[in-house]
Amino acid sequence: MHLVQILLPLFDNNGEALGEDLFTVVRSELSERFGGLTAFTSAPAQGLWKSQGQTQHDEIVVFEVMAPHIDTNWWRGYRKDLERRFRQDTIIIRQHPVTLL
Repeated sequence: MHLVQILLPLFDNNGEALGEDLFTVVRSELSERFGGLTAFTSAPAQGLWKSQGQTQHDEIVVFEVMAPHIDTNWWRGYRKDLERRFRQDTIIIRQHPVTLL
């Protein structure tokens, strides 16, 4: 089993707020494909990183799904689609192997 986490920004690269409809569509897509979803949306996480000597800032929400196997090609294509829709250079999608106890 794998836990897949998608870190989605609340603002585009120009600092404009992204509409709730974008998040609604992603929730629907992931729930349909994986049979469920956990969304951490009530208190956005804050990301900081250095780029060209300057500190960058982002507010994100995290969507998680559980998957029995990882289809790397599908996830790469989905990431590129999310980057286009959310107007981002990079969206982080990461997976962790999970042992159910």
